Amino acid sequence: MDSDEHRNRKKIKLILFTTFFLVVITIGIYNHLKSLPPGLSYEGDIYYTDNVEFLKDLTYEKTNGEVTSEQEIFAEAFKMISEAKDIVVVDMFLFNDYTDQDRNFPDLSGKLTQALVKQKQRYPKLQVVFITDPINNGYHSYKEKHVQLLEDNDIEVVLTNLSKLRDSNKPYSSVWRLLFQPFGQKGTGWLPNPFAKEAPPFTIRSYLELFNVKANHRKVLITEKSALVTSANPHNESGFASNIGFKVSGEIISDMIEAEQAVIDYSRGKTQINIPEKKAAKKKEITVQYLTEGKILKHLVDEINDTKKGDIIWSGMFYIANRDVINAFHEASDRGVKINLILDPNKVAFGNQKTGLPNLPVASELVKDKGITIRWYESEQDQYHTKLLYIKRQGKSVIIGGSANHTTRNLDDLNLENDIAITAKPNTPIMKDVDNYFERLWNNENGLFTSAYEANEDALTPLLTFTYWLQKVSSLTTY
Repeated sequence: MDSDEHRNRKKIKLILFTTFFLVVITIGIYNHLKSLPPGLSYEGDIYYTDNVEFLKDLTYEKTNGEVTSEQEIFAEAFKMISEAKDIVVVDMFLFNDYTDQDRNFPDLSGKLTQALVKQKQRYPKLQVVFITDPINNGYHSYKEKHVQLLEDNDIEVVLTNLSKLRDSNKPYSSVWRLLFQPFGQKGTGWLPNPFAKEAPPFTIRSYLELFNVKANHRKVLITEKSALVTSANPHNESGFASNIGFKVSGEIISDMIEAEQAVIDYSRGKTQINIPEKKAAKKKEITVQYLTEGKILKHLVDEINDTKKGDIIWSGMFYIANRDVINAFHEASDRGVKINLILDPNKVAFGNQKTGLPNLPVASELVKDKGITIRWYESEQDQYHTKLLYIKRQGKSVIIGGSANHTTRNLDDLNLENDIAITAKPNTPIMKDVDNYFERLWNNENGLFTSAYEANEDALTPLLTFTYWLQKVSSLTTY
């Protein structure tokens, strides 16, 4: 009798375990393949314009050994806000001033908040909406002070609903959705904040949400007059990171607002932005197109695949790990295309040491191709946070740049991302500016910007290579 009861218990346990396993698998498959909310993975129309400006932030060592920083991006952003009278839409990933480093960082989050509040007070009918990632509120553990100040001044802050996005960390997120998500995220934090000691504490449920490793990673500012697409965050601890941006005006603004309205709507925001009416533009030298999420990958691969011998590909990148992009680089090299990559060595992040993943193992693979040359951006404390592709052609050159790293998480319809694609003849000012930017960094003109691939070659160990591939296969990574 006892043995029968024992066998029955084992059967029940097996049935329960099998059921749980099948439910988790089903949840994982569904949430990795489900349809995106309407308006995401956006591919805007192609527009003519003659108003595109390249902006850059650079931290580097001058020839006399002094470290200096050139900052253009947020100076222009604050100016844009001060000139707005009808619309200001902001969508930014990191937005806070928490840090454990004893450094005098630029107060980007504070100045952006002040600029928005001041303009809203100046023009009370001004539509202002601020979209951001819940990381800034500790995944609902607390209300970040700048967010609170914006809301206190009648500016809607939309926290992106990440659960509506596809899951990239499939094994973990499936269990999280089944066991933890139903209980919500409310509660008083009591655990140390993982990002800074001085930041407010986290709840256990906030830590559990953090491990999903998903984000609204977009970085854009839009007014009725112009728009800024950038790789830079209004985050104090990111204040000395090296970044790029493109300021543009014209009909593309309407497409950019449509793409942001989609995030507001599916995240249950209240603001309905007054989208400017599109006016037919005369044919001009430059074309621009707004891209988000997976449409960025489509255009990156298409443009790289369209290169031929005599073309030059330049890329400045914080993270590169997407196999479609990597394979496209290999194939372009085989066709005789010259490829120059400036990569961040992935050694530091906000004062903490990093392992070099993913760029070290990816660079070791790419550099084996004769047509591919790699240089590392030199910075002891700050990141080369740029995300920029530039293809130099005899006919029309192409730029694709913005928030998206060249990784699976950033390009495969997982994170929210935004880039701008720009096409023009090589002799136009925008192409010359980007060309001069890459030449300056590559050749260390009036400063130490980059070093040869060999400078970090020895840092790649077999264990690091194994870890990289294990993380790629398991999805337990931020790239």
